Amino acid sequence: MAGRVLLSVQEALVTFGGVPLFENLTFHILEGDKTCLVGKNGAGKSTLMNIIRGLKEIDDGERWILSGTTIGYLQQDVPVKIGQTVRDFILEDLSPENREEARSYRMEMVAEPLQINLDDQMDVLSGGQKRRAALARALIEQPDILLLDEPTNHLDLDVVLWLENYLKAYRGAVMCISHDRAFLQNISDKVFWLYRGRLRICPTGYKGFDEWSTTMLEQEERELKNREKMLEVEVEWASRGVKARRKRNVRRLALMHEAREKLRADKSAFLRMMAKVEMESSDVTGTSKIVAEFIKVDKHFGDKTIMDKFSLRIQRGDRIGILGKNGSGKSTFLKLLIDELQPDAGKVKRNKEIEFSYFDQTRSTLNLTDSLWTTLIPTGGDYIDVMGKMRHVCGYLQDFLFDPAYARAPVSTLSGGQKNRLLLAKVLANPKSFLILDEPTNDLDMDTLDVLEEILSHYKGTLIIVSHDRDFLDQTVSKILAFEGEGDIQGYIGGYSDYLAGKKVNIKGLIDSKRDERSVGKQVGAKNLTPLPKPPVKLSYKLQYELDHLPQKIEALEGEIEELSRILEDSTLYTRDPVLFHAYSERIAQAEEEKEVAETRWLELSV
Repeated sequence: MAGRVLLSVQEALVTFGGVPLFENLTFHILEGDKTCLVGKNGAGKSTLMNIIRGLKEIDDGERWILSGTTIGYLQQDVPVKIGQTVRDFILEDLSPENREEARSYRMEMVAEPLQINLDDQMDVLSGGQKRRAALARALIEQPDILLLDEPTNHLDLDVVLWLENYLKAYRGAVMCISHDRAFLQNISDKVFWLYRGRLRICPTGYKGFDEWSTTMLEQEERELKNREKMLEVEVEWASRGVKARRKRNVRRLALMHEAREKLRADKSAFLRMMAKVEMESSDVTGTSKIVAEFIKVDKHFGDKTIMDKFSLRIQRGDRIGILGKNGSGKSTFLKLLIDELQPDAGKVKRNKEIEFSYFDQTRSTLNLTDSLWTTLIPTGGDYIDVMGKMRHVCGYLQDFLFDPAYARAPVSTLSGGQKNRLLLAKVLANPKSFLILDEPTNDLDMDTLDVLEEILSHYKGTLIIVSHDRDFLDQTVSKILAFEGEGDIQGYIGGYSDYLAGKKVNIKGLIDSKRDERSVGKQVGAKNLTPLPKPPVKLSYKLQYELDHLPQKIEALEGEIEELSRILEDSTLYTRDPVLFHAYSERIAQAEEEKEVAETRWLELSV
């Protein structure tokens, strides 16, 4: 069954500076909805969230909210009080009864996976840690409607995965703005698309949004064929970006897939990259394909091991993605690579002809008093060399979604996302032969992300990207280095999806294997599994009966999930019967959960 309507906006008129931003704005938020909010910069995403929060009045129409409904919001700018602890910050606005419940267990439940210390003081935390504290505060409130604005910024991948599971199980409604496409695909069952002053609703979630939006635009173009030529040209121009994005994404993925398949076909090249180098030196002269080499490198900070006899060869043209938790060694690896740190043992050799271009997530190279113009052309002039082609600075700024009117504005007036865009524009104008990007996607909107992916798809040099954005890594790299902690560094061919496939324990495969072997200890990779409770040597009649019937139960659930997936693929179901759509969506989530429980139980009972 569909959940209760918590909030409804009907035929609203919303103006900004006297100019209509939305006309006939109509939408509903139902209990349990998982909605992502997408649209270009300036389309009105923040305004829509403020309408939901009651901070923005509508000029006409109706806004209705169910009595007693609470609304929570993840703050972008975190207010800081000197000496306030994270615990006090989280509890600050909670009601007395909610505060007591949060003290008892909810804070620990959220703080641990978000990797925040409740006793730390807010005014000494980094920007990323403050964002985590703000996220903890929003989650602990457990509002009926939870609004999240870029919740994955500054989060490690394992924390992002935890947040996905938390939100999928969240009982209230969730609305999320994010540039992380994989995150949106995994949490959403609906898309609110702000486009050309209208709100359109995609009922398939973000997973089917590109295809759905392209279909909608093509349908609109067909309907306008018989109208004035000017309107037809306008719609074609306006829709070009969305359709081009889908084509670019498909093309980039095809190119990366081709590169990875070629790499798999020559695994020896990959094995050479991850080789345990025995020689004391290698040819890394200007004529060598090797641009850098780690030879049995050890690195420790106190008792913490970052690298243990680590060896790696990086060759010209390699496109490597770096994954790992904070503190696992990613930044240390980069500093060793560019000669800012020295190894405790072993050697790091670099080709003498290699020059590095480095995007630093801290944006330390930006001078806040300089203008955008001076930042891009410090020597003066009107034109910038962009990969050998002279471009006017205003035109180049437009590529990165800056209004040319602000070209002379100081960098200090920019938001965090705008500073990221400016630094990317500076680094990517004329990147050297070895490009290093450290968390380049933080605070970027999807349009800038498209620009960045397109530029990197044409980059011919050696590329290293540190990122937690899974879709971005799938689009841009062909190898993964995973820093697992305690000096454990693993290599994988492919992007994030290939890394996940290599890491993930296939429960079904384990079950099939256990049917033959009847022993956990003989499983491939069993040493990496959490030990299962040891069952009794002889099962009781009741437990044996349960064990014998679990395979049929699992098979039936798999069949049900497959059938529900087929039904939900029908893009017209939501408009024809929204109640049935919600019922099927809710049931498929329950069936997947039941299947996972049944598979785990099968493992526990098997001997």
